[in-house]
Amino acid sequence: MIIGIGIDVVPVERFAASLNRTPGLRDRLFTAAEQRTPSGGERTGESLAARFAAKEALTKALGAPGDLHWHDAEVMVGEHGRPHLEVRGTVAGRAAQLGISSWHVSLSHDGGIASAVVVAEGFPREEGM
Repeated sequence: MIIGIGIDVVPVERFAASLNRTPGLRDRLFTAAEQRTPSGGERTGESLAARFAAKEALTKALGAPGDLHWHDAEVMVGEHGRPHLEVRGTVAGRAAQLGISSWHVSLSHDGGIASAVVVAEGFPREEGM
């Protein structure tokens, strides 16, 4: 059953400018693994913007709680380049409260805009449990 859906869009140029302008922002938003391609190269601005959009979409799918940590949600690349989410800590805790057991994520970037959709599935928990 779908418990939550989130979508987000990020202007790539503006996001890349923020990363360049603010020292340490890249490390605050992304894990070391997220910042590198599977072959070990540095990710492009488009790729990082799409990952940021996924983290924002994930937050929306969880009901937008304000106490989540950026590194507790990691956008990883699986078999055949398919993205997936790995969650832990604050994000895993909120997902457990809601009964979320699986995630679906789609990333895209075109025309200077990066976007992501996240779908959270599971079995909803009753309030107070």
